[in-house]
Amino acid sequence: MDKERKLLIAGNWKMNKTVAEAIDLVDGLVRELANVKEVDIVVCPPFTALHAVSKKVLDTQVRLGAQTMNENGYGAFTGEVNAGMLKEFSVRYVILGHSERRQYYAETNALIAKKALAAHAAALKPIVCVGETLAEREAGKAEAVIGTQVKGSLAGLSAAQMEETVIAYEPVWAIGTGKTATSAQAQEIHLFIRETLVQMFGESVAKKVRILYGGSVKPGNAREIMSQPDVDGALVGGAALEVRSFSDIVKNSI
Repeated sequence: MDKERKLLIAGNWKMNKTVAEAIDLVDGLVRELANVKEVDIVVCPPFTALHAVSKKVLDTQVRLGAQTMNENGYGAFTGEVNAGMLKEFSVRYVILGHSERRQYYAETNALIAKKALAAHAAALKPIVCVGETLAEREAGKAEAVIGTQVKGSLAGLSAAQMEETVIAYEPVWAIGTGKTATSAQAQEIHLFIRETLVQMFGESVAKKVRILYGGSVKPGNAREIMSQPDVDGALVGGAALEVRSFSDIVKNSI
């Protein structure tokens, strides 16, 4: 698939996989995807498996990501993990502002912006998530909600930092529900996000930013969704937990 921006497909394992299970999964992915050069591949295990997985992906085509991080440096923040700790395990990417973090842990756009700045300070690439609920979409508020999230969550980033930031559009109503935005719906919102980035950072920066789609991505719908001009990859949830389904999504996207 001839794309202006190199596709990026990231697997968000969420709160799944023991260390042994994580090793089995990543071993299978490294084997299955050994010859894939056209797509940037990222796996995001839970914190407990980062060390083990980091050793398995060393010198492979698979990159390592984390699922969140604290915005602060070292200090009295019980239970938290910061960017410096992630760097120890050769983490390259970090998911920020996932809808589950926004919903269950009250993460705000302002907090996500602080995390994004902290990630860049440590040379980590943030994958900043945005998306509307079903109620917001049905009320005709999708673009208003997403525009506010994009502007708030990226506030304070420089143009250079923005170029190294990934955005993931995840309609909340399609996460883990089996429902998927149509390719046309995905393209419409991705284009809106890119137009918002043009307003914020200028056209040359906006053209370089990769915008991923997340929300019940499967091998069967990957090609159609990622063939859209402003869809630059996927943030995959449930289908990332099995070697075959995640590998097929990657292969089907090419």
